[in-house]
Amino acid sequence: MINRIRDIRKSKGLTLAELAEACDPPTTAQTIGRLETGMRNLSLKWMERIAGALGVDAEALVRSEETPQAQIVAELTMAGAEALESPREAILPTDLASSEGAARMVLSVSASIGEFRPGDLLWLRQLSPEDAGSAINRDCLVPRPGGRFAFGRLIDRRGTLVGILPPGAGEKQQVVDNPPWIAVADMLVRRL
Repeated sequence: MINRIRDIRKSKGLTLAELAEACDPPTTAQTIGRLETGMRNLSLKWMERIAGALGVDAEALVRSEETPQAQIVAELTMAGAEALESPREAILPTDLASSEGAARMVLSVSASIGEFRPGDLLWLRQLSPEDAGSAINRDCLVPRPGGRFAFGRLIDRRGTLVGILPPGAGEKQQVVDNPPWIAVADMLVRRL
């Protein structure tokens, strides 16, 4: 099995010290470094502690040696595609599914509407209604009564009312009263 702690830690922008401090109970940067490099045995207990600190499932920390992993080999800049000094492992959206401890969900697109195409997967992070202010002017999924949903740009929040502007041209604003949660879109996965 190959240890993926370093790749996931770097994809989340954490240093060894920050990850060590986020563990419960906290540990040292040296210990995390030894676990990443295989100098120390990665037990199930360590996997659970580190996975909790990274906000991923424990099984995301390891992968089989037989399974080839996608590599990031270049970066597209204003000057064009530039090679990286060394390739690094690409972390799939499923590996980051529970980042920041927030509930995650995915909205599947089956028809072209607004900027979305059939086959798109829109990854959403669930927020409490109190945190809805951080989602203003972003695409959101909001539950409505009767098991239905409203999806579109969150354009207004007044008291318990939430205003959603659907992505289709000419559609009218939808207002949802007192939704139990709001899920903000933070990743679009599109097959080419």
